[in-house]
Amino acid sequence: MPKPTLPMEGGCRCGQVRFRITAQPILTMACHCTGCQKMSASAFSLSAVIPSQGFKTITGEPVIGGLHGADAHHYHCPRCKSWMFTRPEGMDWFVNIRPTMLDDASWFVPFIETYASEKLPWAATPAVHSYEKFPPFEAYEGLVKEFAEKA
Repeated sequence: MPKPTLPMEGGCRCGQVRFRITAQPILTMACHCTGCQKMSASAFSLSAVIPSQGFKTITGEPVIGGLHGADAHHYHCPRCKSWMFTRPEGMDWFVNIRPTMLDDASWFVPFIETYASEKLPWAATPAVHSYEKFPPFEAYEGLVKEFAEKA
């Protein structure tokens, strides 16, 4: 798995909201759930898990969009509505960024795929691990370690 050069910057489609990343991803993934399919208007969404201290919005103010529930806050540009990142409720130690919002996403490869149970029949990724839903909680430590060794 290629490792990105830090710092990285990215932003929404219209450029109103920009962000900077100063920490390496700890995991990368593709999610095939129907919610991600609808929010991304694609077969799956892509995520890079970034430690919170390594993520900062540098211009603009993103707004919560998508589902407005308590489990996850999906942040979008208020102008162009690009889905930029997600902060899961109660897990303040990381941010799931959409890597395609980065100025250079050429390094990105999904390491795991989730919600394969809702995958469109033709959708394929090069992910090393595939899960019917999310990995069991106890699997994450090993996945993060394996990802770091391959990066």
